[in-house]
Amino acid sequence: MGWLEGNVVLLTGGGSGLGRALVDRFVAEGAKVGVLEINKQKVKELVRDHGDAVSVTEGSAADWEDNARAVAETVHAFGRLDCFVGNAGLWDFGSSLEDLPAEALPSAFEQLFGLNVLGYLLGAKASIDALRESRGSIIFTLSNAAFYPGGGGPLYTASKHAVLGLVKQLAYELAPEIRVNGVAPGGMPTDLRGPSALGLADTSFGTMPVDQLMIRMSPMERPIGAADYTGTYVLLASRDNSATTTGSVHNCDGGLGVRGRKSDAVMMQDLLTGES
Repeated sequence: MGWLEGNVVLLTGGGSGLGRALVDRFVAEGAKVGVLEINKQKVKELVRDHGDAVSVTEGSAADWEDNARAVAETVHAFGRLDCFVGNAGLWDFGSSLEDLPAEALPSAFEQLFGLNVLGYLLGAKASIDALRESRGSIIFTLSNAAFYPGGGGPLYTASKHAVLGLVKQLAYELAPEIRVNGVAPGGMPTDLRGPSALGLADTSFGTMPVDQLMIRMSPMERPIGAADYTGTYVLLASRDNSATTTGSVHNCDGGLGVRGRKSDAVMMQDLLTGES
């Protein structure tokens, strides 16, 4: 018996990457899962692979009507809603302020914040009534970029810092009926795309050498896949295992914030002691 037996979860961006890994894990934990997904092919794949364990709504997480429809269709299919996961997002591919074209900056900001921040607010707003009835929870996907520089450029980093504020504010506003928490993963091979305003709509994060980067940058010294991050979401969605947890962000980025290596420490010690 799974940790989420009898629960219903709705998440955005569930067609690939972390979102798809979450759908697979939630179903394995006994949940029924609603998904708001914009890509037609990914919608078909979810239905093909999970059948009546999922209710998939085709639409944009940045659109109010689509969010409201996803909640309504999920509740219609499964009778309730226990957890909303805001997960769909865009990345800026580390574009620095100097490199961002001035003429494209307003549109890029609108597109990235429209999904990464406003999209979360729209999904949470649409879910409130159903979550209050079930005394459920909200989980937002953040990033190591919510805590440290270098996880993206200024657009992405600012958006994830904004979501950090949303977790705390909504946890305050929606208590005691609804718990609100966040998960901050690190890098992983995924189909995460960028804003079309920067010409990045067809560029996938997964085309980068992500595994090699994580081996070099993370104290874990190993590739980290999307499935490795899903357990924290299950924990926060589970009433039995996180009943007192709200307003928190769980940083599970592979230790990027303490990225010093043992070899670096040895080198530093050698420098301090004058050894070579």
